[in-house]
Amino acid sequence: MHEEHHLETAFQRCGEEALFPFGAVAPPIFQTSLFEAETLRDRYDHGGSQRFHYSRASNPTLELAEKKLAVLEGTERALCFSSGMGAISSAILTFLSAGDHVICVETVYPPTRELLANWLQRYGITVDFVSGEHLDEFERARKPNTRMVYLESPSSIYFRLQDLGAVAEWARQYGLMTLCDNSWATPLFQNPHALEIDLVLHSASKYLAGHSDLVAGVVAGRAEHLEAIAKTRELLGSTLEPFGAWLLIRGLRTLPLRIERAQRQGLIVAQWLAERPEVAQVNHPGLPTHPQHELAKRQLRGYGSLFSFETYPITAEQAYAFTDALTLFRFGPSWGGYESLLLGWQQGEPDEQGRSPWLFRIYIGLEHPEDLLRDLARAVPHLGAV
Repeated sequence: MHEEHHLETAFQRCGEEALFPFGAVAPPIFQTSLFEAETLRDRYDHGGSQRFHYSRASNPTLELAEKKLAVLEGTERALCFSSGMGAISSAILTFLSAGDHVICVETVYPPTRELLANWLQRYGITVDFVSGEHLDEFERARKPNTRMVYLESPSSIYFRLQDLGAVAEWARQYGLMTLCDNSWATPLFQNPHALEIDLVLHSASKYLAGHSDLVAGVVAGRAEHLEAIAKTRELLGSTLEPFGAWLLIRGLRTLPLRIERAQRQGLIVAQWLAERPEVAQVNHPGLPTHPQHELAKRQLRGYGSLFSFETYPITAEQAYAFTDALTLFRFGPSWGGYESLLLGWQQGEPDEQGRSPWLFRIYIGLEHPEDLLRDLARAVPHLGAV
């Protein structure tokens, strides 16, 4: 009789038996570019009985990572790529043709927006951007040549949500393909495919890998869709290499522990910032003050520790004084590793006193939250209280 396991157990053990013939506890790395066949017949007869032949197409270490990710997302199949944008680009390019139209949330990951708004224009593909907070926005943006709806929930920088189930149901009426970037929530806190989203995307460089030492991407969905994307991946050469797949497997082993701690610490810091007089607004779906908090509670099982906060009008020097006073936060893109990070942007044109609101994207890592709060407490007064 088959015994059902909790997700944290099931995805860790899946696929390992076949690859561990010597009883190894850690997965082996098949660091090879090609796989030989015993005979030429094995290579070619009946479409080729050889399971692996070239690592640009697949590899045992890569396949193990993909099996685990499919279990996590509850999909038939998953594919790993050499970057998150490799995954996003391959998924989009596989299902769009010249003359097609895409509807996309406006606060999507900036490189994705660049791909849709500018790069694909040369092939006659057009896009309309919507906030994604209301279903009727998608209907107003729909055109006869619309083929795809691209979602990211919560979305980048401002952390807006879309009602994934409602959008998927609407899109099915018109035969539109739906894609959702799930990097922020991870498969442990949200499964878009269970809400009928066709393709789920991840920048695996973030929480999935978890150590800031890997650039990778994931697409998960139905087998028929993934088979088509696999051909695009092989042609474009964006397959994740074996060592990267091994690093990803290593990161997945601690994902449940890391994401739980990240959620807890992120909420502690977000709540602290929300009470500071220097902060105008905190954009975190886990806070009751977030305008979509009720949707977040229905759609998410937990929260990531990446969020943003907005200031009242300040000068650029005040913003730089705030960041200069920080000692535990590093300044750089990406997120999901051990280290806490921060980036900031001026919002709008400065007034005659050179002041404008600033938005800071903050990632809370795995350092002790009391240390992070002490660091912020020294720095935040530079932002000035209203």
